[in-house]
Amino acid sequence: MKKIALITGATSGIGKATAQILAKNNFKVIICGRRKDRLAELEKELSAFTEVHSLAFDVRDKNDVFGGINSLPEEFSAIDVLINNAGNAHGLDPIQTGDLEDWDAMIDINVKGLLYVSKAIIPKMTARESGHIINIGSTAAKEVYPNGNVYCGSKHAVDAITAGMRIDLNPFGIRVGGIHPGMVATEFSEVRFKGDADRASNVYKGFDPLQAEDIADIIHFVVTRPYHVNIADLVVMSTAQASSTIVKKNI
Repeated sequence: MKKIALITGATSGIGKATAQILAKNNFKVIICGRRKDRLAELEKELSAFTEVHSLAFDVRDKNDVFGGINSLPEEFSAIDVLINNAGNAHGLDPIQTGDLEDWDAMIDINVKGLLYVSKAIIPKMTARESGHIINIGSTAAKEVYPNGNVYCGSKHAVDAITAGMRIDLNPFGIRVGGIHPGMVATEFSEVRFKGDADRASNVYKGFDPLQAEDIADIIHFVVTRPYHVNIADLVVMSTAQASSTIVKKNI
């Protein structure tokens, strides 16, 4: 029987690549995101490989989150794998000039959104005493870099919440792990720099960054381990990256 995986932030980047690889490898997938046009396009693509259901909601809106997940048809309701992928960085400013709206967006999406989706899904996992939760963090969960203040804080929170989940859900046999990518060539920087494509592209110039498919491949590996194996914490960077601020660039 196919396992069911729910992926947030599935309309682009790591989330989309994860939905694609799981759909092609015997998972039923629930794809979640805000952009209905992209969800429809992805659902059509993945339907060639597996059963797909899409949910359009913003993880920041707890009523939307609970309404969407509670609306799942019976054949998609027993979620085996939750991939909390939705997350963003907004701005790259020192704390003294940071934008309050940027701060709210990062905390609302990266922390509260992850909690809302988890809260909506965990009760059925505990009732079945089975399930797997993967929270997508960042190398920013492990270190702090200049002007990363609130973003790093939000990802440190994800790291701590993941560890707390693993402890609290241990009596129920639920696997919980965090995957923390370094620099991945997705829409991430374009969102951070508010649509400044030139500034965003410069982030990845002069070296081979990770691609969304690299992280999706790792996620697929993690969720297909024998059930007695839990990859609790995984940090991955490109060969060129040594830390958040040290990258070997050929420019």
